[in-house]
Amino acid sequence: MCTQRVPTPAQGPSDAQDTGLALQAVLFDMDGTLVDTEPYWIAAEYALVESFGGTWNDTHAHALVGNALLVSAEYIREHGGVDLDPPVIVERLLDDVVLAAVREMPWQPGALELVQELRDHTVPCAVVTMSYERLARTLTDQLAPGTFTTVVTGDELRDGKPHPEAYLTAAARLGVDPAYCVAIEDSPTGIASAEAAGCIVVAVPHTVPIEPGPLRTVVGSLTDLSVARLDALVRERAIRTA
Repeated sequence: MCTQRVPTPAQGPSDAQDTGLALQAVLFDMDGTLVDTEPYWIAAEYALVESFGGTWNDTHAHALVGNALLVSAEYIREHGGVDLDPPVIVERLLDDVVLAAVREMPWQPGALELVQELRDHTVPCAVVTMSYERLARTLTDQLAPGTFTTVVTGDELRDGKPHPEAYLTAAARLGVDPAYCVAIEDSPTGIASAEAAGCIVVAVPHTVPIEPGPLRTVVGSLTDLSVARLDALVRERAIRTA
């Protein structure tokens, strides 16, 4: 069983900002959810493996989606023949992905509109990503200050997804109850993390398929979401668990 190692929320649900909504916060995965950077990661993996004379394929690449970067680096070392220490592999990959993202940040359809609607309704938002801070910063630097109240990145966590630490950390920083938060994810690994943290989960399948589940809502894209729909999901859970 996973052990929670995150701070206690600074304030309980009754003390959270009164927005008139049951929804207390929205916690966004980044790669594949807010931005379509998965092709950048896959291209970087192919280039790195091939530079060491190894072979790579999309099955390997898709197996890494949503993982902690050091876990992915261990996999690349084992299956791709890359003779580097995992932290070095991570930095090599990040160099390529950050460079590509700086040239063009590929926002997913509906991402900017949903984030703006949440901002208009003063709903706190967080980025919860296994990418490192320097890549997350390329995203947040393109938005108005304060668009995301907090950003949780893989390089500051002890345990990456699917462990719940990432989502518990985001909720604690925001001072909200995970049960009143919606986590938006695109990978089974990320969904497992958010569900283990007690969040309501919206899955937006992208690179890898997402199986239906009793604790998640699957949508085609972020364009299918709104503040009203996210708030309704929170209210529906409250009724089911009352």
